[in-house]
Amino acid sequence: MRDLNAPVPELADASAALRDAIDRCGYYPDVVTDSLAIAIAGEPIRAFVLQHEPTFDRDEVRRHITILALTPSRLIVGHTDEHAADDLIRAPYASTSTEAIPLNRVNAVVVNRVVPNPAGYAPGKADPAAGGGEVVLTIGWGMVNRIDLEPAVCADPNCEADHGYTGSVAADDISLRISAAADGPAGIQQALDFAAALSFATSR
Repeated sequence: MRDLNAPVPELADASAALRDAIDRCGYYPDVVTDSLAIAIAGEPIRAFVLQHEPTFDRDEVRRHITILALTPSRLIVGHTDEHAADDLIRAPYASTSTEAIPLNRVNAVVVNRVVPNPAGYAPGKADPAAGGGEVVLTIGWGMVNRIDLEPAVCADPNCEADHGYTGSVAADDISLRISAAADGPAGIQQALDFAAALSFATSR
């Protein structure tokens, strides 16, 4: 059982581990690394999450990679997509984007977990027979707000008056779903470790 009051240890520089993960992924590693380097700007990496997933474009499979990296002062978000040749670019190409968010701008770190066989749960150990579960990590920093509206109602079932609308505003600038089936138990643990590191960094 984890001690909720235990101090979070100082994280070592994970820059080399991130580069190794990008190389193992094999998805245009130099393009991905150079794109991230612009945003990272020489800062050490404290934690990261890498997700490589296919996207389907008609009868072809295109690849997409998302990387979240935590530096001492910022959250780095990087995306790289693969595209087919088109009228403007005559050969297949990749597009990349990065965003660097100051940690004091991050206002939400939401972790939704699906834990199979909870009675037999052991921290850090996935149950392969139960499918290993999944984690959805949602991070908000105020750039994108989603508004969900629905008609307002009252407690009287016979009331036909117009009560206007009710709703909620949710900040979810990025949402990343990691599953044991697609990313392995290590992918889930990496997402949880990243969420813990980001939560700690934004609490100070």
